Amino acid sequence: MRRLIKKFGDLKISEEAAEAMRRAVGDAATRIAETAVENAKRDNRKTVLERDIRVARIKERERE
Repeated sequence: MRRLIKKFGDLKISEEAAEAMRRAVGDAATRIAETAVENAKRDNRKTVLERDIRVARIKERERE
């Protein structure tokens, strides 16, 4: 997470900031995964496809 944050500026990153970023990314990934699985189940599939992730990401952005 530190490297990701550093891409946007040559600043020091506290351990707390890095941990907060890890939690934020994990939370977003969890919501996207849940939505993707719901999409696959709704279509009676046992496989989550790339399109399920793409649609879930769009829905996540709309929630913001």
